[in-house]
Amino acid sequence: MMSRLKPVVFLVCLIPFAQLAFNAYAGELGANPIETITRFTGSWSLIILIASLAVTPLRRITGWNDLIKVRRMLGLFAFYYAALHFTTYMILDLYFDFPAILKDILKRPYITVGFAAFLLMIPLAVTSTAAMIRRLGKRWQQLHYLVYVVAILGVVHFYWLVKADISRPAQYGAVLAILLGYRLVANWAPQKITFKKFKPFKSFKPSEPPGPASA
Repeated sequence: MMSRLKPVVFLVCLIPFAQLAFNAYAGELGANPIETITRFTGSWSLIILIASLAVTPLRRITGWNDLIKVRRMLGLFAFYYAALHFTTYMILDLYFDFPAILKDILKRPYITVGFAAFLLMIPLAVTSTAAMIRRLGKRWQQLHYLVYVVAILGVVHFYWLVKADISRPAQYGAVLAILLGYRLVANWAPQKITFKKFKPFKSFKPSEPPGPASA
């Protein structure tokens, strides 16, 4: 099962990029292509990041421990799309005008929050290798709790970005609240929220450490 799961998840995560590339080739990016690319990559970064946070609840509920092995991949793809999001803004929008970029970061709250989220993702991505996990030991888990902060900042960034229709950031925020709420209940309740009697998949102790979108 795991030998098929990883390639499938990898290909699924590449679909948004393939769609974006096709639309660019076909000239179907709309009247403002740069804005389209920026918002598209930012949205998918947040979607995949939230999906990585859903791995632990799904694993506990279904008993499918193999899911833990795709969490690192999801975290890295979230960073990949976030990097595309930021470089599109930096290169295509402002043409490496660093004074203007700095001014935006300091004066526009939604850019300030988004830039902070991107900066926090960098150490998570850099320390996602097995070697770094071994080197950091317990500190690795503590560092990767930052993923919760990144997700919250990402939702706030999206919410402050839109000016009228807040339905999508509100939906992302609701899903994130459920995932974080589950963790609080599962960690503090006397009995964890699991349904061990209903395990559709055979589980076993995972041999691979968790990824950058942790816990």
